[in-house]
Amino acid sequence: MSSATLPAALLALLLRDLRLAVRNRSEALAPLLFLVMVTTLFPLGLGPDPKQLAVIAPGVVWVAALLASMLSLNHLFSNDFLDGTLEQLTMAPYPLPALVMVKVFAHWLSSGLPLVLVTPVLAIALNLPSQSIGVMFLSLLLGTPILSMVGAIGVALTVGLRRGGMFLSMLVLPLFIPVLIFATAAVVNAADGMSAASNLYFLGAMLVLALTLTPYAMAAALRISLS
Repeated sequence: MSSATLPAALLALLLRDLRLAVRNRSEALAPLLFLVMVTTLFPLGLGPDPKQLAVIAPGVVWVAALLASMLSLNHLFSNDFLDGTLEQLTMAPYPLPALVMVKVFAHWLSSGLPLVLVTPVLAIALNLPSQSIGVMFLSLLLGTPILSMVGAIGVALTVGLRRGGMFLSMLVLPLFIPVLIFATAAVVNAADGMSAASNLYFLGAMLVLALTLTPYAMAAALRISLS
């Protein structure tokens, strides 16, 4: 295998998944619409008090983003499982961890990145202090890829099950809790005028760990599901 063969295959797979995401815009936009609807319902339910909204804003935005990520995970491997693409990937002459990692990256670009980009606007609407909006953006930029990678392991394990969505929630939601804790703590510290660096460093370390370990876990889970 030449050195250019694997990068060309990964790029082709990335472009293919992005084209499919553009064609199926409803699946890609559903998490974004869910995030917007959930965050806008809280002011209606709790009242327009700016101080109260500022207190709950970090938790509301991050919980909504977490649930929106869960909503998009169901489509990560399902279509490829039904049309046989996953089986072809396992038999391809390329490392399966690299292939599935590219698919997760394409999924994050189409569904996770829009969540990150729209969140500052939602934070302003919830009266989040200006000094913590940038921290909110950074926490989501670091945390949402972790959600995608860890969630992809659960999707790979449940892709062939009839009620995989229920089992997926049971598998991955407990694993999302550390990301939620450190991310919301970073935003709360910034809103209170304290340093959020330590929490962001923890998120960065978790991201590096996920980048290192989850590709192999995803590949092993897919082989188990397809065997």
